Amino acid sequence: MSIITIGLSPTWDITCFGRNLNWGSHQVIDSQTIQPAGKALNVSKALAWMGQRSVAAGLWGRDDYAQMLEAMEALKPQRVKVKMTAVAGATRRNVTVVDTAKNRDLHLRCANRLVSRNALRKLQADLPSMVKKGSVCVFAGTMPDGALLDDVIRVIKACASCGARIVLDTSGPALSQIVETGVVWMIKPNVAELCELAGGDIRDTPPQLARAGAEWLDKVDIVLISRGVKGSVLVTKEGAWKSESSGREKVISTVGCGDYQLAGFLKGLSDKSDPASALETATKVATAKAYGWTESKAWIQVKRLIQVRTGRVR
Repeated sequence: MSIITIGLSPTWDITCFGRNLNWGSHQVIDSQTIQPAGKALNVSKALAWMGQRSVAAGLWGRDDYAQMLEAMEALKPQRVKVKMTAVAGATRRNVTVVDTAKNRDLHLRCANRLVSRNALRKLQADLPSMVKKGSVCVFAGTMPDGALLDDVIRVIKACASCGARIVLDTSGPALSQIVETGVVWMIKPNVAELCELAGGDIRDTPPQLARAGAEWLDKVDIVLISRGVKGSVLVTKEGAWKSESSGREKVISTVGCGDYQLAGFLKGLSDKSDPASALETATKVATAKAYGWTESKAWIQVKRLIQVRTGRVR
């Protein structure tokens, strides 16, 4: 399976880890990480951790493009081929503060300034050299609204016209508008996003979520619903499955868990083409990210260490 991740809202993720952090105080943190990120690039990094090759495409600021390439060298180069489209400006920097003693975190997000009509036209011109029949194109992250969303839809349709299967992981009005085009193969909403898509509240139980997800099977083939610590629900035309971790390890941070879940699902499909098995893999990968194991353990270890419960939704 050829996977291309395409992000329009990239970022530098700055994560600070400390203990007993208090508002208004000056404290020394324990550690800090600075990484090129964004939902789409996170999927590529997760795939690389599992040994799966991918192409990382989308937008990146020209001002810090070289810095991003240098940072990406930390990954095995043969597993992530970086083909970002360089556009005018600098990539935003987001900050997450994690209090490891109190098990809480704070997310500070900056607005994305890279998306423009010219940037999207340049991206659309770059993509045909990467996208082939049978490719999986993952469009993940915040999408613009208004006229710029129309330009994004043209980019997505261009990929679909090349024979690619479109995976969509976004929120807000863009989610429903892109789904309505009929070119999307898979969506990955969380519970809140599914409620927004459905236009009403949905109880966070596997049967209710499965019924709500099934309402969209005339538009898409796969609906993967993230439930946070409760696991996930998968809905396809063949049925619905639920999965959750049975482990009780300490959760270090939930940042990026949904992106790792999506990567795990695509890796599972690539390996076995079995939705239930892919869902199990997705749950293990998301759990490993929450535990902080993706930084300290190999995927082959994690597969054995993390136990999950997966079964049909009745």
